[in-house]
Amino acid sequence: MKKVALIGLGMVAGTHVKAIAASDRVQLSGLMGRNLDRAAAFAAEHAPDAKVYKSVAELAADPMLDFVIVATPPDARVDITRALVDAGKPILMEKPIERTLTVAQDIVAMCDEANLPLGMVFQHRMRPAAQELIQLVDEGMLGPIAAVEIHIPWWRPQSYYDELGRGTYDRDGGGVMLTQAIHTFNVALRLTGPVQRVQAMTRTTALHHMEAEDFVVAGLEFASGAVGSLFASTASFPGGTERIALRGANGSAILDAAALTLHWKAGPTEVRGGETSATGGGADPMAFTANWHQGIIDDFADALNERRAPCVTGQEALHVHALINAIEQASKKAQFTMVEMDA
Repeated sequence: MKKVALIGLGMVAGTHVKAIAASDRVQLSGLMGRNLDRAAAFAAEHAPDAKVYKSVAELAADPMLDFVIVATPPDARVDITRALVDAGKPILMEKPIERTLTVAQDIVAMCDEANLPLGMVFQHRMRPAAQELIQLVDEGMLGPIAAVEIHIPWWRPQSYYDELGRGTYDRDGGGVMLTQAIHTFNVALRLTGPVQRVQAMTRTTALHHMEAEDFVVAGLEFASGAVGSLFASTASFPGGTERIALRGANGSAILDAAALTLHWKAGPTEVRGGETSATGGGADPMAFTANWHQGIIDDFADALNERRAPCVTGQEALHVHALINAIEQASKKAQFTMVEMDA
């Protein structure tokens, strides 16, 4: 049984506690938050047997800890990572790695140079339908992929962005892409391979008062030669399920949240999966099961035991960061053509 500590007691902390409590591989040994009184209150309510650490230094020095889950806002990652690396503590980190691609690369390099495992919490990878589609693609069942469609029509009310730091570059590093759509981007890139070129537009709609983007459209060219379209938003009231469609030589695969539909050119249509759990795409961002987080946590514990890479590594997460950075840069450089109307 691996002993783990949790750093960061924000919105997703309760999900991690539930996931750990359901696991037979890990035990929550301790936790830490920015505010000691709030951390003590959180522990009393959710994890009464867990130790409340007063500082990252105290936590990092605990010889009983096997690894640490870092679930802080992105702006707090560098110093925490450095302290854990110095102490030789493997890290399982909530997305994103950091606010910018450059600093994210620095954090991954820090762990790589110390030969320290760094896993990422991209829990959508643990959905059974996503794992089944990954296997089908790896086996070449769809044939060469020619076209890709990524559609993420989520919704967040203004109250979500009214909380201090939400949707800002200083704390979060961005808006819908880095905070919400990053999960679907990770699944998509695992299926398609890297994106080579992008054309894009990012905007903040009139539905939100926030610094970063809540609306993104992009055209994608993949290294494989496939082309794709991307839409992501938190302005799509009332919020819907995210969708990845792959158009291959042998047919199409549509991953719609937790359901997988396969349209074979030489066979019948198949519908697989279809679990009914919510995905957090609506007004309640925490409306999803803790099972997917448990899958990520259990996999990381197993990876440590088996001395292998975890399901999603820091290096793999950089591919998503690079895509988001490219979309942002493409939007800044975009040239628009005015629509000429007949007189």
